Amino acid sequence: MNLQSNDFELFGVPQRFAQDRAALDARWKDLQREAHPDKFAAQGAAAQRVAMQWSVRINEAYQRLKDPLKRAAYLCELGGAPINAHSNTAMPGAFLMQQMQWREWLDEAQDTQALDALRDNVNAAQRDLIQACARQLDELHDTSAAVQSVRSLMFIEKFAHDLELAFDKLET
Repeated sequence: MNLQSNDFELFGVPQRFAQDRAALDARWKDLQREAHPDKFAAQGAAAQRVAMQWSVRINEAYQRLKDPLKRAAYLCELGGAPINAHSNTAMPGAFLMQQMQWREWLDEAQDTQALDALRDNVNAAQRDLIQACARQLDELHDTSAAVQSVRSLMFIEKFAHDLELAFDKLET
């Protein structure tokens, strides 16, 4: 293992958006077994510290690779197009209008049926964006376009969280 490897190299998988989750899970377990600090107990404290660093590195890579949004953002970064979500909040007008409409629906929802319908709408938009992102990254190799998709997915993820809070509020 090499500390300079990117997450895809570390896991021995192709550097692309499409990934086999079961293969990632299996590889994560294998890597954790290889780097587990207990395996280096006989070699002393320094070897155990290095193993612990590797274990942390493996876990961080796994968290990025298994999550489609994090994986897409990471691929954009590797492709020279960082997301810069904190410094660049510009979004297309149509997307902002969609967000405003969802917010209105959320504010007006009085029951779980209305929230379920909104969740279905949001989930469909999220699936469409994930597919678009996969195409932009794996087929078109257009990280600039993927950046916009990733940023939109980040907004949707935040809204989905707010939607779940609304469900919780109705249940109490």
